[in-house]
Amino acid sequence: MTTAARLPAGIAHPFSPAGRVDPYPAYTWLRTHDPVHRDPMTGMWLVTGYADCVALLKDPAFSAAAGQRERARDDDLPVSMLTSDGADHARLRAPGARLLGPAAMASIAGGLARDADALLERAGERGVLTDAVEQLGTPLATAVLARLFGLREEQRAPFQELARAVAVNLDPLAPPPLARLGRAAMGELTRYLDAHVDQALPSPLRDFAADGRLSRQEMLGVLGLSVVGGWQPLAESIGNALYWLLPRPEAREALRTAGGEAGAGEATADEAAAGEAAETAMDELLRLEAPIPFTARVTVRDADLPGGRIPAGSRVLAVLAAANRDPAVFTDPDRLVWDRSPNPHLAFGGGPHFCLAARLVRQSGAVLLTRLVRRFPAAALSDPEPRWAATLIPRRLTSLGVELHGAGSESHEPAEAARA
Repeated sequence: MTTAARLPAGIAHPFSPAGRVDPYPAYTWLRTHDPVHRDPMTGMWLVTGYADCVALLKDPAFSAAAGQRERARDDDLPVSMLTSDGADHARLRAPGARLLGPAAMASIAGGLARDADALLERAGERGVLTDAVEQLGTPLATAVLARLFGLREEQRAPFQELARAVAVNLDPLAPPPLARLGRAAMGELTRYLDAHVDQALPSPLRDFAADGRLSRQEMLGVLGLSVVGGWQPLAESIGNALYWLLPRPEAREALRTAGGEAGAGEATADEAAAGEAAETAMDELLRLEAPIPFTARVTVRDADLPGGRIPAGSRVLAVLAAANRDPAVFTDPDRLVWDRSPNPHLAFGGGPHFCLAARLVRQSGAVLLTRLVRRFPAAALSDPEPRWAATLIPRRLTSLGVELHGAGSESHEPAEAARA
């Protein structure tokens, strides 16, 4: 490892304006030449190799709690899995599975299918989506959490605005003014949820709220984190997935016909048979373009990774988006292989802090995408060159137009794939 290594001229730093739009040349160079990299621009360590990221995410020397304290919070927000390590983290996490785990998602499967159909019905009436994230991803994310939380129809819009406001808390590098707004919004969301959990609730939230292992403040912290870690990642994953999926007729057709033909309404037997294929495809789409491209840690002692040593007290980013394209693990890493298996991607992190909302994002995205390609088999991007936003977290498009009846571009090839 050469800690003084610098990116060559002509490769934009991944945090520069140009690098935020297309960070993959920098990620590839760092992963190849210096996978455990002391970045002279930020003073942080950037870990880009798959083996190094896996080791980092499992090693208690890399503290998630200390990584969050780097934001220098000045308010008294509830503790959550995001701000804890070790035994405290495990104690908080176990009840959270009652809220976001497989049983909870199974309890809303029928409603989720109806929500997806309703969104697509409205989209079909328009015939074109000017922004698939705002018109499909955002309302889907709101609908999923509304069902898990037992929100009434009239409560969805104000909840959505709160969810949007707290999403800034995903970004460990948010500038101070924006971070302050995010903290204030998190306090408002906590008060909203505090009032809501005393009402009649659906069983997943009722069982979670009644779990005696958590104090009320801890329960609210976990509940708030489920919004921060579930709402925007799900919303943005829809746009990112369509960016890769729609220009590839063979992938669309495979997803459309998996498990046989299915209609609208409740989830059918055919759709149940197609579920595994759809979630396999969703995993691959998340591998290629995860909304959360890195996660922050701080070393509490000297730590050894396969690619080198990081001293105690260092700020570290595990660059999941770079690890997810490591050719040592993924064949043709810059291409969509819709049925890739196994697919040990790190889009949801790994180790003890593996994202509790992983099932929510994977299952909800798979349901919507499957139903979309079945209802609109000729859907295509309306813009041949969608633009990536100059943001770090989430990784997202500025907008994504879709012609549902096939009048758009079928020739778009993402720049990442073109480089392969």
